[in-house]
Amino acid sequence: MPKVDARKGEIRKVVLAYSGGLDTSIILKWLQTSYGCEVVTFTADLGQGEELEPARAKALTLGIKPSNIFIEDLREEFVRDYVFPMFRANALYEGQYLLGTSIARPLIAKKQIEIAERVGADAVAHGATGKGNDQVRFELSYYALKPDVTVIAPWREWDFKSREALLAFAEQNQIPIAKDKRGEAPFSIDANLLHTSSEGKVLENPAEEVPDYVYSRTDDPGAAPDKPHHMTIDFERGDPVAVDGKKLAPAELLARLNAIGRRHGIGRLDLVENRFVGMKSRGMYETPGGTILYAAHRGIESITLDRGAAHLKDELMPKYAELIYNGFWFAPEREMLQAAIDLSQRLVTGRVRLKLYKGNVGVVGRDSKYSLYDQDLVTFEEGRAVYDPRDAEGFIHLNALRLRMLGQRRRKLKLKP
Repeated sequence: MPKVDARKGEIRKVVLAYSGGLDTSIILKWLQTSYGCEVVTFTADLGQGEELEPARAKALTLGIKPSNIFIEDLREEFVRDYVFPMFRANALYEGQYLLGTSIARPLIAKKQIEIAERVGADAVAHGATGKGNDQVRFELSYYALKPDVTVIAPWREWDFKSREALLAFAEQNQIPIAKDKRGEAPFSIDANLLHTSSEGKVLENPAEEVPDYVYSRTDDPGAAPDKPHHMTIDFERGDPVAVDGKKLAPAELLARLNAIGRRHGIGRLDLVENRFVGMKSRGMYETPGGTILYAAHRGIESITLDRGAAHLKDELMPKYAELIYNGFWFAPEREMLQAAIDLSQRLVTGRVRLKLYKGNVGVVGRDSKYSLYDQDLVTFEEGRAVYDPRDAEGFIHLNALRLRMLGQRRRKLKLKP
């Protein structure tokens, strides 16, 4: 595998994942001055809610040729090919996290590699820090897609020891610094169409409550409407296709769920998680549309999936979620699990009714032409003669056989249960 810390002079052209913010602008200039290479910028629109044209203007002011600036709208591809397949699995990392940051990284890396091959670049660079998960996610994806690529990770290479040193470098190289960037940022933010994550600084002490000003994508649940909101989501083969009867494209559908969830304070999560690199971290996640979608998908599966398939999916889910969290989207084991998950979704089609109220979302109805729920079979009233209660006696005796044998041995040896 190629060395990450490539030597000066070996790199002719590098594609940088570029947000247009101060940190990646410093990285851009650092690449130019440290490696003496041509820099190509790539900015992905994943629905982060920011105007991206300023990134183009910023790159131009830093000497990037117009032909070397790439800004791509990836919202539809992101939701259709990454978010929706993940939600078919009901993926939750450590039982809670809906993987909003994790699922965005393989798509960014994929496009970055595509651009690198298109422009003949021999290296790619990212702005992930040396302590976080994103460095792993980006680089595992890079190597899976282009095994001979050289990766430059500035935060692991440069000698800057403080925020002040970074700002001094920016001033020395005429990189504009916004007033709110001169002080220490109160917390860091990552956002896309699925979620917003906030971590660091004021959030680092897990014993302290998240300050109100940190929340940006959800309204205060306590101040949400006093009247519950009822809505429906239609599914076809495990994917949502309509909200309140209106057909919507994937990105538009998720944006619609975000707007509804925001008003009702849906999707806040204060989490201490185990990073892949070995440390624990505390983050605050806001995933309004995803939280609604997760509840709805489990609701439609409850009547369309057989017990064996449903339980097997729940057993596979933690492994699938861990693979995404750790950066193995392009690994064969994730693809194998995806194939099994997708097969389970063939008849996961129907409509789910939900009720949203002050931070909570619940399923209140579900219907499908493929439903396995048989009211005549489960009713306490006289039903069809498909199930004879007398059959349960033999069923119980067979399942109790090994327990009775164990009980006899325990009594013989006078062991406590």
